[in-house]
Amino acid sequence: MCPECGHEWDPNEVEETGLVVKDANGNILKDGDSVVVVKNLPVKGSPQPVKAGTKVKNIKLVEGDHNIDCKIDGFGSMALKSEFVKKA
Repeated sequence: MCPECGHEWDPNEVEETGLVVKDANGNILKDGDSVVVVKNLPVKGSPQPVKAGTKVKNIKLVEGDHNIDCKIDGFGSMALKSEFVKKA
């Protein structure tokens, strides 16, 4: 119950308002998901890009422009934008 206005909420109707991250197809991602890169992504300091079709396991969602933290074989830890991946 709100102390200011007296409004009462039904606990069954209250939704969690947290970080919602969607992939290129609009699927909601969560921590620990596996994703596939859908586009070749250039990497600063590396002569080769992360190629389309690369599978990334065990992602972690974070706030910000690059909202996926992960480790990619051959590249190490990096941050990706969710618009360039799809749920595996």
